[in-house]
Amino acid sequence: MTDPDNPLRRDFLRGAGAAGFALAVQPVLAQQVISTPDAGLLTGVSTIAAMDGQTLPLFHARPDRSGRPPVVLVVSEIFGVHEHVRDICRRFAHAGYLAVAPELFFRQGDPSAMSDVQQILERVIAKVPDAQVMADLDRCADWAQSEGGDVARLHVTGYCWGGRITWLYAAHRPSLRSGVAWYGRLRGNASALTPTHPLDLPERLQAPVLGLYGGQDAGIPNADVEAMNTALAAAASPVARASHIVLYPDAPHAFHADYRPSYRAADAADAWRRCLAWMKVNGGA
Repeated sequence: MTDPDNPLRRDFLRGAGAAGFALAVQPVLAQQVISTPDAGLLTGVSTIAAMDGQTLPLFHARPDRSGRPPVVLVVSEIFGVHEHVRDICRRFAHAGYLAVAPELFFRQGDPSAMSDVQQILERVIAKVPDAQVMADLDRCADWAQSEGGDVARLHVTGYCWGGRITWLYAAHRPSLRSGVAWYGRLRGNASALTPTHPLDLPERLQAPVLGLYGGQDAGIPNADVEAMNTALAAAASPVARASHIVLYPDAPHAFHADYRPSYRAADAADAWRRCLAWMKVNGGA
């Protein structure tokens, strides 16, 4: 049954209107943070019943006009749905989308209260099953449809941890129109919670994926990017062959995260243009 008094859900709802960031990424570089106004948008927080009966919090943003906008599911980094992720939702809404960012870690812990990345990885991320995430994203798509979103034009995008999830969701949901994976891990060891990784998936992709990766990413070798591009190009599946990764040679990991020192404005702007163009050509706004 649902748990309306879940303290993690309460914390999410309490912080959803604030400019909070995870302690692990403090101090935020305020001079370069992009702040997208919500004029002309409808934004807010909501909760939905997940498959397991838990109460899943989410942030959403959409254009304040009539019609059925296409839907984009926005999957966060390991730091959860903080202000940068909410700002990305507002950017998508200004581009014509109903953007939905679920708090996918709410069962395992609150990353925003943790001051160390390794602590977040061990106490939260390592306990999140891929199957649970796929089910939560499916419920978010159902919610978007109930709110007037056009899920016949459903897209997914994600950053870092969410970038890997983007590849997985593109192999999971047959009706997905496209995915955009930002510097998500491509290779990993199979486990009970994470049985597959993107390099296992080219032939199983249900929707074309655009990858946006940094050539100076210390955690994702260029060799993995090359291996993924080779696997996509060599696949029998036309969906896989329509997918590819763009590598920004001088960009580090998290080059789109304007609140962090890794931000690279020119590469981030180019990647954002590519992201919107990819979704548009695949049935977006």
